[in-house]
Amino acid sequence: MKNKKIIYKNTIHKKYLNSKVIKKLNNEFKENIKIIINNLDEVKNVFHSLSKKYKFNFKTKDINKFKKYKTIVIIGMGGSILGSEAIYFFLKEKIKKNFLFLNDIDENKIRSLKKKNLSKLLFVIISKSGNTIETLSNFLALKIVKKNSKNIIIISEKNKNSLYSLSQKMNIKHIEHKDYIGGRYSVLSEVGIVPAHLMGLNINKLRQNIISHFKARRNKFLRDSTTKLANLFIKKKIRNIILFNYAPKLDKFLCWNQQLIAESLGKKGKGFLPIISKAPKDHHSLLQLYLDGPRDKIFYIFSVDDNSSTKINSKILDKEQNFLNNKSLNQIKIAQKNSFIKVLKKNKIPFREFKIRHANEQSLGELFSYFILETAIIGKLTGINPFDQPAVEQVKTITKKLLA
Repeated sequence: MKNKKIIYKNTIHKKYLNSKVIKKLNNEFKENIKIIINNLDEVKNVFHSLSKKYKFNFKTKDINKFKKYKTIVIIGMGGSILGSEAIYFFLKEKIKKNFLFLNDIDENKIRSLKKKNLSKLLFVIISKSGNTIETLSNFLALKIVKKNSKNIIIISEKNKNSLYSLSQKMNIKHIEHKDYIGGRYSVLSEVGIVPAHLMGLNINKLRQNIISHFKARRNKFLRDSTTKLANLFIKKKIRNIILFNYAPKLDKFLCWNQQLIAESLGKKGKGFLPIISKAPKDHHSLLQLYLDGPRDKIFYIFSVDDNSSTKINSKILDKEQNFLNNKSLNQIKIAQKNSFIKVLKKNKIPFREFKIRHANEQSLGELFSYFILETAIIGKLTGINPFDQPAVEQVKTITKKLLA
């Protein structure tokens, strides 16, 4: 299916599907999408951040005073940081500032940061719960908290949690993280939009195409995708999603997508394992396994149209390499991608293609919203709650006990 920004395609051979199951899932999809659309504008709805009526808990004029900082450090974990990191690396060519992301416990990064003049940096601390151990640890390790600090923004729920309490006690700028939006579904809310605004991006354009999937012709692709993927999910023959990426600027987006899929659908002994694979590098390391190993994978092939002007001169090589002469690097990569797709088709290996025609805010916002909807609906169709993460909470609880 084509549109102005992105080309979406599904190629899943009928041998992987059950027609009776697909018919049943189609009916359930219609019920679920109707409920989502009818309730989209209601506050407290988990999908409300996709609504045109969504109201932010901040005013851009209040954030503009922070735009003077040339280096901005985002501290968070999982969905609190992966979205803004995806935005930054996809649109980096447009962004004039330097952004650093602390999304792990890495003492070398802390030491490196401490060598800088921290008063010249802006710190954005994000945690839905306000109690995320890694986020608090990195924040406190930097020793930047002072009364009336003007270079810190905290985004968390507005309740009795560590970060909100600290913001009130020390008079630090606080922006409320709405409690009904889970971290991995929050990129189009304050969590991703505040950093995007600080990057100097057009946040209205980022949200411009996010409800396009509800329109009739777009709804058809969403229905086709969710029902077929739900069928694969139920049959359990396809265990792995290979996020096969020919566009380096999408690397961090796929990290965001990996968490979304894994944490939303990996429950009750079910789930897809999303694996990020870089192409064409992995043509020379994993492709043999992918094509000739177990048939337990579906490939999501990502690419971005690139007007590369870098061409090569192969005349200094043997005549056997003349086919490379005057070809751009992008032409070579496209040929590799198209060859891979032909082999997948020939061998009836299931795959999907996402081709981004314009690397801009609208395309990225559309991608975010598409995968949010697709993932959540697959959960609904397969009897999985796509919004919780009970196993993760077990680890968090035990970690706190061990540190007490």
